[in-house]
Amino acid sequence: MAKDKVVLAYSGGLDTSVCLKWLQDEKNLDVIAVVGDVGQEHDGLEEVKEKALSLGVLDCLIVDMREAFVDEYLSKALYANAMYENKYPLLSALSRPAISKHLVDAAHKYGAKYIAHGCTGKGNDQVRFEASIMMLDPSIEIIAPVREWDLKTRPEEIDWALAHGVPVPATKDNPYSIDDNLWGRAIECGVLEDPWAEPPSDIYTMTVDPQDAPDEPEYVEIKFSKGIPYALNDKQMSFMGVILELNKIAGANGFGRIDMIENRLVGVKSRECYEVPGALALIEAHKALEDLCLEREVLHYKLGIEQSWATAVYNGLWFSPLKEALDAFLASTQQCLSGTVKVKFYKGSCTVVGRKSAYSLYDYALATYDADDAFDHGAAKGFIDLHTLSAKTWASNRRQEGAPADVFSAEKAQGPLKKGKYDAVTEIVKEDDHSDIVEEAEQAMYGTAVKA
Repeated sequence: MAKDKVVLAYSGGLDTSVCLKWLQDEKNLDVIAVVGDVGQEHDGLEEVKEKALSLGVLDCLIVDMREAFVDEYLSKALYANAMYENKYPLLSALSRPAISKHLVDAAHKYGAKYIAHGCTGKGNDQVRFEASIMMLDPSIEIIAPVREWDLKTRPEEIDWALAHGVPVPATKDNPYSIDDNLWGRAIECGVLEDPWAEPPSDIYTMTVDPQDAPDEPEYVEIKFSKGIPYALNDKQMSFMGVILELNKIAGANGFGRIDMIENRLVGVKSRECYEVPGALALIEAHKALEDLCLEREVLHYKLGIEQSWATAVYNGLWFSPLKEALDAFLASTQQCLSGTVKVKFYKGSCTVVGRKSAYSLYDYALATYDADDAFDHGAAKGFIDLHTLSAKTWASNRRQEGAPADVFSAEKAQGPLKKGKYDAVTEIVKEDDHSDIVEEAEQAMYGTAVKA
């Protein structure tokens, strides 16, 4: 009898390698492994494929997702200046929906009943994969081996793998869990689980230690067209090319490390370390260009949209109607976001030091305090009168009635203030024992007053 099929999101790492064998042995399923290239570090994905085939999979697909990842996912993230909790630029959260689309496509191609992933039961990625798959095809059933098996720790997984002939890259002496793509690297587990412990230098591969960075600053000019970067220092390149080059430049100057306590969707706090040199630099530059080109009310409103967008994506809702609607707003704000931003990298910092655009709303004649000043200073008096009219009326009323208000030192020195209506009413209320009010309330509630 033919076995049911399962499509496995496969990376060749510890968790998914054990998952592959476990699905065969424990679930009696034929496995189709899908390896997505989203720009992660690797020694050759063909080797990952060969490893999967050697373990008896039905097929192993190597899918180059990089261009689609940049054009369909990272572009929207940049529009949103996406930073979960205003710190983390969502590198893992962005790749999961991209991979999920290909998992569903493979399931349709092979007639697979199931899709499986190697995420843990207390991580965010399980939600991202499963929510994305459900929104793309609710009929597909999902298997999460790590939530089912009895392997509680990474050392136990390593022992199981060795016992079942599964080669794995992790060792008990190097237990870090790494996830990376074009947008950066996420590092967790091991000694990093102690929030007091300084991250060991060996976890970083994209960035040099800031104290070892060059002693001279490096300047880079980034050109944008409709919110997307297309050139560095006048050298035109694709968005992907810009990301790759900025990863090198920013990383060489020690910029792009994040060490944070993160609030996971499942309710736990987690210590996370990230390397995101190119992503952070682009977000800083993109924000600076928006400061120059977006109208004030749009810019201010967009800040809230950015946080909503980042939270939705972090929580696995890439394909949700809310996220789709937010995308439409964000795309609208980028129509005239074209220009050049100059940034300075120096020993772990990235500072915007210049910006220019044909769509700039910065008017020198209005901003200057020199002789060329064209601002109508006389208009300010009427503007202030109208701007504060409502609050002024409120303040006058409250002080006239003796309501609580700030008391200044000069008033305190004059002794007790004259009592107003507010104080008189307050004293009457304080003196009244409210017995008649209580009795009426009890009658309304119980029919008769309750006597002590």
